[in-house]
Amino acid sequence: MSYMALYRKWRPDTFEEVKGQEHIVTTLRNQLTHDRIGHAYLFCGTRGTGKTTVAKLFAKAVNCEHPVNGSPCGHCPSCQSIGEGSSMNVIEIDAASNNGVDNIREIRNEVQYSPTEGRYKVYIIDEVHMLSIGAFNALLKTLEEPPEYVIFILATTEAHKIPITIASRCQRYDFRRITMDTISKRLSDLMEREGQPAEQKALDYIAKVADGSMRDALSLLDQCIAFYLGETLTYEKCLDVLGAVDTEVFIRLLEAVEEKNVTKAVDLIDEVIWQGREIGQFITDFTWFMRNLLLLKSSKDSASKLDFSKENLAAMEQIADKLSLNSLMRYIRIFSELSNQIKYASQKRVVLELAVIKLCVPEMEQDNASILQRLDDLSRRVDACMEMERERPAVLRQEKIVQNEPEKENTLEALKKALPEATVQELQEIASHRGQVYERLEPSLSALLRMSDLRIDQKHKSIVIILDETNQGILNNEDDRKAVEDAFSQVMQKQIPVEFRKKSGSSSGQQELVRMDIFKENNIPVEYDDN
Repeated sequence: MSYMALYRKWRPDTFEEVKGQEHIVTTLRNQLTHDRIGHAYLFCGTRGTGKTTVAKLFAKAVNCEHPVNGSPCGHCPSCQSIGEGSSMNVIEIDAASNNGVDNIREIRNEVQYSPTEGRYKVYIIDEVHMLSIGAFNALLKTLEEPPEYVIFILATTEAHKIPITIASRCQRYDFRRITMDTISKRLSDLMEREGQPAEQKALDYIAKVADGSMRDALSLLDQCIAFYLGETLTYEKCLDVLGAVDTEVFIRLLEAVEEKNVTKAVDLIDEVIWQGREIGQFITDFTWFMRNLLLLKSSKDSASKLDFSKENLAAMEQIADKLSLNSLMRYIRIFSELSNQIKYASQKRVVLELAVIKLCVPEMEQDNASILQRLDDLSRRVDACMEMERERPAVLRQEKIVQNEPEKENTLEALKKALPEATVQELQEIASHRGQVYERLEPSLSALLRMSDLRIDQKHKSIVIILDETNQGILNNEDDRKAVEDAFSQVMQKQIPVEFRKKSGSSSGQQELVRMDIFKENNIPVEYDDN
């Protein structure tokens, strides 16, 4: 006998062997045991989750001569013929290749004849969403009022494409993605039956790559066994066959990114590619790895939910401590976008290397997330420098203060200039953020702003602070003006110029300025009269 693939060889023969779909199995068995069988069922769910398997089991069960708790016995002539595919009572139709009106008309003609043996005729239509509109219309009447001995089971991976007139006449069952633990236990059980030794870590990895599909997991397992036939299946062998990358490589890559070492990061990508790793799988696994780091960073309790060895988990916690949440979210965003781009890229390696360089060099992007990361990096460097300064002798520290202050000020000024300019619409939103601005200022300056008249110069896209006679003494105080300007820019993450003006009795000083507090009311400019 020729070799049979694992997913065919170990297809469940009873409802008890169906894993991960207990909510569906229990309902169907109750219908069978209480003789409440429907005439039409719609099985929905992603590939490899058991739709066709459950449909065949249901077809066996309704025709079984000696059912056991709703499950087919597997020994009666009806079960045997259905299992062998020779039964005239179970008709499987692939709608992908039989999607025309004529195909459905054949079904309508056939249902007029009762089964020669058994109780029911069962029509299993796979990928039913691929039927044409005419075919759906031809099926509609038969589906609505079929003979009492006919059962329709419609299976689809795209339930949203099923016409509502069809779906409303069926009992709908949604097949869930199967959990990694459930798949791993099933693989372990089958390995024992096959007499094939395998590491549990290897089976866990295959279960993770299968992404909720039992059939995919069995196909991947089949592939790994065939490559190392007669040998113990190990985690490293699975990585080799599936073109995957170990966690250690991901940690090394993130360390290179954190160091802003482009050469080291690109060399690591070159090493991965020369080892024959599949680029698409690498991107998927690295994105998943960063997602796990984000969970660790957000909550220490997440460590118990992640399936990693103690050594890898310790290394992941160490690298997670070095990364900020903003940085991790930016990395995940870049690689999530890359997952879509890589499918259509002709030069996959170049696209991957460009993405890795973006991780290392935030300056390549001008969005807010990149600017925030640069600010975070600068803040960490400043904190590190201050820590080093605290450890220096007092005399040396005093000598360095005068030298370092201008350099720090220039760097902060450059980063502020990198922020995008505020639009008029964004200036209109400042009124609701004034409280945050006041909190960033010294008490005396904050009190001054609370008592002053704040206006918006729409033409120059700036904030104008009108000083009364008692406060005009700070009119030319550049330090106070810059402090207020920095506070507005930090809160809004935009370049927002600020100027002080005094009330003037001359008409030449009149300008069309808009009060901050009127935008929420009517958004009408108000002319400010100095007089």
